[in-house]
Amino acid sequence: MTFNFEELDHQKTPLGDISLRRRAEPRLDGKIIYEVKLDDEFLMSSLFTEAEIQLATLALAALEGNSLDIIVGGLGLGYTAAAALKNPSVNTLTVIEVMQPVIDWHRRGLVPLGQELTSDTRCSLVRGDFFAFASSSTDGFDPTSSIRLAHAVLLDIDHSPRHWLNSENSAFYSKEGLLSLADKLHPGGIFGLWSNDPPDAEFVALLNSVFQTAEAHIVTFTNPYSNDVSSNTVYLGHKSR
Repeated sequence: MTFNFEELDHQKTPLGDISLRRRAEPRLDGKIIYEVKLDDEFLMSSLFTEAEIQLATLALAALEGNSLDIIVGGLGLGYTAAAALKNPSVNTLTVIEVMQPVIDWHRRGLVPLGQELTSDTRCSLVRGDFFAFASSSTDGFDPTSSIRLAHAVLLDIDHSPRHWLNSENSAFYSKEGLLSLADKLHPGGIFGLWSNDPPDAEFVALLNSVFQTAEAHIVTFTNPYSNDVSSNTVYLGHKSR
């Protein structure tokens, strides 16, 4: 088998150099994998997407209603957004992404889900700082939208509540930060968070201090590199009705 590698884009951002690459994985019979790096750190891979998909699936399964307005913090390769759009109850999906190159990848069709997201009229890709929107005194996340409250907010930006891409994000993972977010949810709304780390009992307790109930879901998936099963965590906080 011929091993192929291609860097599709490389851009400088305030957080560092971000790059998108595509390669064939010889351990998977040449399966094409898309990967994103920030400087020398791997951010995401199209090989490991189950937890990103379950972030949307689990959160939306906890909601009622047929006209749901959903916020996704962090676009990445688009798997959380695409999973949310598969739910016919979703009325609008607003994805907030701080890095313009990531949005451009989708609009240019450089990533597998780009066309799927950009062609869906329910979906809007908004450049902005999710954490600034979440902590603002305004009611909503997107200042250009008339939608003030969300039925669910799904966050997949930092590696975990304790491991941040940017140290300034740390303020969000506090009671004050989460209360500000909860104010932007409809009664009965859901806050969902992806984490690369195992469940954190202290963070679940923090969520329980803000939301009516909270829980951590362990999402498992096969890891061909370790020939074993790996896991991520999805946290859900349920706002009272």
